[in-house]
Amino acid sequence: MQKVKAVILAGGLGTRISEESHLRPKPMIEIGGRPILWHIMKIYGAHGVNDFVICCGYKGYVIKEYFANYFLHMSDVTFDMAENRMEVHHRNAEPWRVTLVDTGDATMTGGRLRRVADYIDGTFCLTYGDGVSDVDVTALVAHHRAAGREATVTAIQPPGRYGALEIAEGRV
Repeated sequence: MQKVKAVILAGGLGTRISEESHLRPKPMIEIGGRPILWHIMKIYGAHGVNDFVICCGYKGYVIKEYFANYFLHMSDVTFDMAENRMEVHHRNAEPWRVTLVDTGDATMTGGRLRRVADYIDGTFCLTYGDGVSDVDVTALVAHHRAAGREATVTAIQPPGRYGALEIAEGRV
């Protein structure tokens, strides 16, 4: 796939899950011991998208600290206190390039995208940082390019909790 960046919106307040989000932004809430953001990036990475622009906002420093210490989280480390030295063993690095941009605490989606425009060139994917999906990113980008449109939206309509009504020609 031709180089595509993924822009991830990670700046919302997370008011619906406040028991977690008062400590960290929603994308940093863990699933299986890893942040939601990591899972999203792994999905994109599996499709060859390894260049990420993350729109930080509320508690964005938590995201910055996570990536600043990524090697420490993912590798064995020896600290030589007498020599003031750190040695990283068995580096478990991802092939990711991650740009973290402070887009403001109260900025809306369009404003966040505008604030990262300098970091985007060409085709890019935009996704929320608080949801994991199984979208075939390779097929999605191929479809987008073949259609020749400005934008392509991927959405699902989740099944209703109690079933659904089928309506056609004004009848149920």
